[in-house]
Amino acid sequence: MESLLAGTPGYQMVSLPEWLELASIVVGSMSGLLVARERKLDLVGYLGLALLCGLGGGLIRDMTMQRGGVYMIDSPFAIGASLATAIVVFLFPRAFERFPRLLEWVDIIAVGLFAVMGTDKAVVYGLNPLAAVLMGTMTGIGGGMLRDVFLGEVPRIFQRSNFYAICAVAGAAAYWAFVKVVPIDKGVAAFLGVAVTVVLRRISLHFDMMSPADIDLTPQVVRPIRAVRRHSAHDMIAAEHGEITPELIEAVRRVIEESRSDS
Repeated sequence: MESLLAGTPGYQMVSLPEWLELASIVVGSMSGLLVARERKLDLVGYLGLALLCGLGGGLIRDMTMQRGGVYMIDSPFAIGASLATAIVVFLFPRAFERFPRLLEWVDIIAVGLFAVMGTDKAVVYGLNPLAAVLMGTMTGIGGGMLRDVFLGEVPRIFQRSNFYAICAVAGAAAYWAFVKVVPIDKGVAAFLGVAVTVVLRRISLHFDMMSPADIDLTPQVVRPIRAVRRHSAHDMIAAEHGEITPELIEAVRRVIEESRSDS
């Protein structure tokens, strides 16, 4: 398969095997198709969500990187694999209804696979660590983000929920670290990157860990500044009178009490 791809115009050989990229596309397409099944969409809806979830993240990555061509166009198998998956699920839906939690698992496995593949391409083309993790994250969550937008919903990555985008960041960072810091075989690193993504997601669901929101540190920053200003003003009064005034004593007492309450 790789020899066929090598002769495709614009194709750039990557270090991970082509079958893993195609497996990512199939699993990613499945996550969109299960949503299409829940929404009772028609065949066009199935095909559209399959393409968005299976190829959308890689398209965002390739358009952002502008290196090595666009995978979904250069590969002779990518679009066909996504469309074939859509047709199979559309024609045989009952085979997937036996597993009520299938969407939950397929979705996060797809995120892990895409995060690894996106990070790998960034590593191949020599991007810096932050850029590599960003490309992996965008590849992991891009398809789901496009799916939500096309369905008229706020993308899941922007909502407070159990870890999702955070899992993609963790998987991409883990893959980069295993490849560039440890280093180990890329196949093993890919497996570990996906495992980090899935395990972190399962932990967040099991312990109901939510992404942070509505954080305001302003009072913790402003209160000490105000206390210091009051203290400085009373120091100036005391210096002018050449004595320790009752106002200064009261200001010091308030500063001490506020410091204790903050701690």
